[in-house]
Amino acid sequence: QVQLVESGGGLVQAGGSLRLSCVASGNIFRINAMGWYRQAPGKQRELVARISSGGTTNYADSVKGRFGISRDNAKNTVYLQMNSLKPEDTAVYFCNLNQLRLGSIPVDSWGQGTQVTVSS
Repeated sequence: QVQLVESGGGLVQAGGSLRLSCVASGNIFRINAMGWYRQAPGKQRELVARISSGGTTNYADSVKGRFGISRDNAKNTVYLQMNSLKPEDTAVYFCNLNQLRLGSIPVDSWGQGTQVTVSS
């Protein structure tokens, strides 16, 4: 069992910043990547940003240049720095941990989600 504990969400005005954190614990065997997804009301969950164990990052086009993802491998922690926030960034943000079982079988774990609300 993996536990992902997210923190840092909240209410912020447009143009403001927030920093999300996610700490993974429990049955950690081989981390492939960690990342953040979000889901707005009535919409599908979408990738926001992802960082591989080697440090390769990828971002949704809508957040490029505004958000930055980083990780502390020693602490099994991933961060999402969100700047220049827009009302359309309002969503529940979920932490994702992707591991490889037996070297190649992907296993995903999810956090409970943290609400980010951006007011105009």
